[in-house]
Amino acid sequence: MSDSIHFDPSDTVRVGARRFEQSPFRHLWETPETLMGVYAGRFYAKHVGEDVDACYWTLRRKAMLYDVPERPVEINGPDAVPFMERIFSRRVGDLKLGRGRYAIACAHHGGLFIDGVLFRLDENRFWYVQPDGALETWLLAHAEGFNVTVTDPKSRVLQIQGPASFAILQDLTDGEVTEKMGYFHSGFFSIAGQDVYVSRTGWTGEIGYEIYTQAKTDPDALWARVISAGSPHGMKFGSVASMGIRRIEAGILDSGTDFDLTTNPWEAGLGAFVELDGADFIGRKALLKAPRARRLFGLTCPEAPRDGHVILDEAGVVGHVTVGAKSPFLGKGIGYARMSKAGDWIGRELEVRSDTGALMPCTITDLPFYDPDKRIPRGLDRTIP
Repeated sequence: MSDSIHFDPSDTVRVGARRFEQSPFRHLWETPETLMGVYAGRFYAKHVGEDVDACYWTLRRKAMLYDVPERPVEINGPDAVPFMERIFSRRVGDLKLGRGRYAIACAHHGGLFIDGVLFRLDENRFWYVQPDGALETWLLAHAEGFNVTVTDPKSRVLQIQGPASFAILQDLTDGEVTEKMGYFHSGFFSIAGQDVYVSRTGWTGEIGYEIYTQAKTDPDALWARVISAGSPHGMKFGSVASMGIRRIEAGILDSGTDFDLTTNPWEAGLGAFVELDGADFIGRKALLKAPRARRLFGLTCPEAPRDGHVILDEAGVVGHVTVGAKSPFLGKGIGYARMSKAGDWIGRELEVRSDTGALMPCTITDLPFYDPDKRIPRGLDRTIP
């Protein structure tokens, strides 16, 4: 979703809408200034004319509502567990009902194919919530020999993120969501008289929840109820622009933007999610021999770097920026640096060169930029900036 948070309304083209899915909520938030993008085959709002910095602070201090294009894919059947342990690099059999788990999938050569969150809805029924990428095709291509079905549950996702999100969800569910619903917990709840799936997850590094619609969900009724519950808490709707800033601060990666098939999990800093002593998942043999040195880092600059800007040392180009933003909280430009080769980069003072040739000093840092133990989304740090 965050290929770039810099907007140039003149740099757009007209695209026929029939090939991609429109959000059922679009008519409820669209403005004349809306700029759309396409992600996971779905249109989404990259910008709706809002003040992005103001939305960022609403996210940090109150709550933001986002209509996001994440796409759940359902895997169901007696062989669901062994099938997914063939696809993903983490164990799946020990995932409890009503829980989610971050999981990555690799190609046969060990390159990162996709990342997302896996939920266990029932004993043999799972949803994998994917970002951009041909996940459903990938699953179907590898399903031979497994008694599973792979389907699109036609679920759309609303995210409510920020320190007020818990109070909003309590109102929405008539108190059924409690503090016992921990980070990455999930379950079915009734909102506006409709069954929805709710998880305590998000893409912001803040405490937050995601609401997944079901096939028969009335989007207008659900939206009206969410707005009525959120408004007393100062909740606002926004595009993914403010979310994009916060996800960079939190060190959250975007598939296809920050890593791709040319990157192995250790190079992207995701080695902790590879269980080589588990099942023989796709890519395991290659990863047993793969280099385990990191190539993706953070960087800070006086101003916001942009995706595609190159990073230089005294000898020449050593990497490039995958995504960048100006952090209102940190008061400086931040972004991700994808280095051409592994090395002792953290702490190095380098330069970023823009498309025009202008140079700007930068410092390579670790990720995330703050809250490394995820105390904020876990609800352990409730400090409001």
